[in-house]
Amino acid sequence: MTILCEPLRRHAEQLGMLLGAGLRTVTTLDELTAALYADRDEHLALLGPGIDLADALRFAAEQRIERPALGVVLLRNYVDVEVLGEAIRAGVREVAEAGDAAAVLGACSRSLALSNQLSGGPAPAGMPQADGQVVTVFAAKGGCGKTTIATNLAVALAAGGTRRVCVVDLDLAFGDVAIMLQLVPDRSVSDAVSMADRLDETGFRSLLTPYTPGVEALLAPSGPADGEHVTRQLVGELLRLARGAFDFVVVDTPPQFTDHVLAALDTSHKYVLVATPDIPALKNLRITLDMFDLLDYPTDARLVVLNRADAKVGLTPADIERVIRVPIAARIPSSRDVPISVNKGVPIMTDSPGHAVSKSLREFALSQLVTADPAQARARRGLLARRRGAVAR
Repeated sequence: MTILCEPLRRHAEQLGMLLGAGLRTVTTLDELTAALYADRDEHLALLGPGIDLADALRFAAEQRIERPALGVVLLRNYVDVEVLGEAIRAGVREVAEAGDAAAVLGACSRSLALSNQLSGGPAPAGMPQADGQVVTVFAAKGGCGKTTIATNLAVALAAGGTRRVCVVDLDLAFGDVAIMLQLVPDRSVSDAVSMADRLDETGFRSLLTPYTPGVEALLAPSGPADGEHVTRQLVGELLRLARGAFDFVVVDTPPQFTDHVLAALDTSHKYVLVATPDIPALKNLRITLDMFDLLDYPTDARLVVLNRADAKVGLTPADIERVIRVPIAARIPSSRDVPISVNKGVPIMTDSPGHAVSKSLREFALSQLVTADPAQARARRGLLARRRGAVAR
């Protein structure tokens, strides 16, 4: 039985209709604490919008220590970045807008599934297991707009909070995701090093920086030397945890095949390969595709995105396809509004959703990423692992 703590009858009745007969309602946190003490097997506590935020966060912080398997879901009338950040730091497992039925039900489902795993039991019957798709954005040449595309893709995939997206900055020396989104990197990938031998979902969530509803970021360190102790194994573990908590994980990468990048590529369902219509960028893209062949990454998972595709630089579409020898999945137009949005620290997808660049990225996300079949991607990765094992033997 799920327990809802909500002093306002109107909110309690609305949530009761949504969550059904298995819901028990109390009106104060003291009553909630007593109910949880009486039922040590309870795994889900909902804190309604009528509960004072400071009191709700204090309760969550206490339960995080006393009952780690208990999922605390915070419901608010409006969710902003500040509330998300405070909630995550306090140990709240999920935050959702009380008026968004799909978000509330999804938060409860994910929380119950995790609680059952933490307590050693199976996931509840009919409860979907989180298995997000990893999308790695890569360009072998700097200056192609890779980070701009990665951050805007994250916003496009989130669709205003309909889906949960984590953008991971794996450019550990010179990552730009934080500055692109105007985020302060108080926490970063390097903070996971101290938790490497005991990293779990709670620890992973403590590393995230909220951006907008549906989008959170795992930022690169603020100093080039801070990421030196981040291992390939740790990156793989972080991405595994991210997949369990988000619908999509968008990974931004440096323009080199580092160990960290290879860890991301090995985990990925889709590879977004970015180039611009100039010979050096196209040459590096061709080399990247050849490297992917050597690494045996599936060809149908490779998505070539031509950025600034309409730039008048003396190369025809036929010239470009002759160099790269693969189809182009998306052509993003050139616009002065893109660097303006970068300088403002607001993705053009957020700043101007109707812009031609925004429309191109949104269409690409919906047609090439949202419709992807995770089961097929898992099967491909399993086959790839078996092939590599055979080669190693």
